[in-house]
Amino acid sequence: MKVSGRRNKGGVGGVDLSPMLDVIFQLILFFLVSTTFSVLPAIKVNLPESSTSQGVETSSITITAREDGSLYFNDDKVSMKELEKLMKAFDTGDRPRNEFPVSIQADSAVTNGRIVALFDVIRDSGFSAVSLRTTGKK
Repeated sequence: MKVSGRRNKGGVGGVDLSPMLDVIFQLILFFLVSTTFSVLPAIKVNLPESSTSQGVETSSITITAREDGSLYFNDDKVSMKELEKLMKAFDTGDRPRNEFPVSIQADSAVTNGRIVALFDVIRDSGFSAVSLRTTGKK
């Protein structure tokens, strides 16, 4: 029995890559859409500049102190007493309070005494991983 097969005589053979490119494009779109972005509070402050600043983990707690004396717990305007209550009642989930990150963003005109008072409230509430937000030097 004679079996004859088709042979590519003189033609260029190859693999069609368009289905693979379609799959890669779909994966890229999936990861772009499903990525969660950190949302920082939209409170305007003039952060101080620092040449040695480093990026840190975005925290679930952001305390903002403005030049006019107003305080914000994440996006909510609070007084110092309300801040103390909120910090003590905050649920960190399964993470220990002393490892849960807290970020302070204070206007560059906020006094050192006000920042120290914020540190006292934070530490009295059991948190110790505190960072100060700054901007890089221009």
